Amino acid sequence: MQTIRSFLHIVQMYAIMPVIAVIYFPWALVSRRGAEAACHAYCAWVFWTLKWMVGLSVELRGEIPTGEVMIAAKHQSFLDVMAIYHAVPHGKFIMKRELMFAPILGQYALRIGCVPVNRGKRGAAIRKMLDDVRSGKQQGGQLIIYPQGTRIAPGVSAPYKAGTGALYAQMGQPCVPVATNIGVFWPKTGITRKQGVAVVEFLPPIEPGLQPKPFLARLEAEIETNSDALLEEAGFIRVEP
Repeated sequence: MQTIRSFLHIVQMYAIMPVIAVIYFPWALVSRRGAEAACHAYCAWVFWTLKWMVGLSVELRGEIPTGEVMIAAKHQSFLDVMAIYHAVPHGKFIMKRELMFAPILGQYALRIGCVPVNRGKRGAAIRKMLDDVRSGKQQGGQLIIYPQGTRIAPGVSAPYKAGTGALYAQMGQPCVPVATNIGVFWPKTGITRKQGVAVVEFLPPIEPGLQPKPFLARLEAEIETNSDALLEEAGFIRVEP
């Protein structure tokens, strides 16, 4: 039954996306605020339906940033993307350039200030990412990045990428780490969502001024330590290799 409920939730959450996009389109066309309002409305709909259809809700912890900061988050599923975006007032992401051409999603992502980057050789990709972020910095807001570069299932280890340290140095802004256990409830693969309360925790900011390598080591320690604690709280059992 939980799988059926989860499937029905997935169907309706994608069905409502173009409806909300069309409703907000005239406002989004002339103002970034309109695009942001559409994205927040969509997130609110997903959370509301998720709670009564699936029995899953999201709890936010910590001090939610509202100023000019970089947010570096653990990424376990699409739900943490929506949770973080919906929590902050003017979120924007670094995204794969291919997403620019995704119907609806790509157009709205550009309107809210997301920064599209090409994937390529490591050094070239980092330089291009820095140039793109620099050119988009004047829009302000909270730049949301995923230091591991992709969704990581609970209990799986993956390196933190050097580009995050370069971005931190480039931006010259505080960096707010974010831990989560969302992957326990909304997994990376499959359609079944579990009942319960998933947590997204905003941790104390790391102030600007550190060198990239020490910053990256501190960021990884804080995100991983707190995410592991949240996994344990959710009853996740780590299977050692």
